[in-house]
Amino acid sequence: MTLEAALLLSAAIFSVGLYGAISQQVVVMVMMGLELMINGVILAAAACWWFLAPDPTGQVLLMVVIAAMTLEMAMGFAVAVLLHRARQTDMTDMATDLSR
Repeated sequence: MTLEAALLLSAAIFSVGLYGAISQQVVVMVMMGLELMINGVILAAAACWWFLAPDPTGQVLLMVVIAAMTLEMAMGFAVAVLLHRARQTDMTDMATDLSR
């Protein structure tokens, strides 16, 4: 695999995630779209570090980003579950008061 192929793959993953995040109204599907977008960015960063400067500092930074992403997704799913239990809905339109 070359750098160009990895960047092309990461752009495709990011694009699918962007489409999923924009086109869906269910909270879990929007979060899955965001997850795909973050994974595309992580893949591009990993490919750049692997092909351009393969040193361990880039890998450590990627591990920190993956850990932060996991925590963010766990918190998001917790909010989605609480929203579903409280209002019996999982649509983003019904949760507009969460932004206040």
